[in-house]
Amino acid sequence: MAGSGRRPEHRGPPELFYDEAEARKYTQNSRVVEIQSQMSERAVELLGLPEDRPCLLLDVGCGSGLSGDYISDEGHYWIGMDISPAMLEVAVEREVEGDLLLADVGHGIPFRPGMFDGCISISAVQWLCNADKKSHNPPKRLYRFFSTLYTALAQGSRAVLQLYPENSEQLELITAQAMKAGFTGGMVVDYPNSAKAKKFFLCLFVGISGTLPKGLGTECADGEEIHQAKFTNERTRFRNTKGKSVKKSRDWILEKKERRRRQGKEVRADTKYTGRKRRPHF
Repeated sequence: MAGSGRRPEHRGPPELFYDEAEARKYTQNSRVVEIQSQMSERAVELLGLPEDRPCLLLDVGCGSGLSGDYISDEGHYWIGMDISPAMLEVAVEREVEGDLLLADVGHGIPFRPGMFDGCISISAVQWLCNADKKSHNPPKRLYRFFSTLYTALAQGSRAVLQLYPENSEQLELITAQAMKAGFTGGMVVDYPNSAKAKKFFLCLFVGISGTLPKGLGTECADGEEIHQAKFTNERTRFRNTKGKSVKKSRDWILEKKERRRRQGKEVRADTKYTGRKRRPHF
């Protein structure tokens, strides 16, 4: 159920649509990679994770691991689920840091209760609304997904699911099954007045009734946008004691660059200036 940086067209089940050729083309598209990274960053921000420790996240519809790259860069750990073998094969070749599971989330989330500190999903959940097989019942598949996801998440945690609903009825179906499974929360819409930039994030709470975050680009949210950007820029995360480096340090930057090289990306050469803080300009 690979996530996508573009509005998906229904061309059959995702495990068939994302074949080997499509999976590689998708992962090598710089525009798709950029959009995926932006949506992943927003989804993780909406999770409201604690500042003082790394967390274990579930990535539903992880695809080739593009969202996982951002999660790893933020100092967290993740397990990804996807229904497309071709997408997961690309993720393995890219040497992503997360663990990968080939699975149909419409059959449920097969992890022990309270295992995850949060869940994100980029452009994947709407696939569950499609009846690609005679045995598929979208409401039942959605409820199975949400009820088992609720169990797998720790109390007080969140799930943030970015999706592309085809219509209002589909949006209501997804939301209704999430609430039926025990979640509270609702839809956060970024840039609601923009045809291209508009994004839907279903923000769900486990065991609490939290305050729903405000969407970006709303008329009354100018101050909130500045606050959120400042919060994102100032936070510093620490890895646990597995020898990982403090974020933004020289060692952390070198580790990230080396990981990018293993993934076949172009990276600037290391110099004595790598990771050096620059003096402020006046």
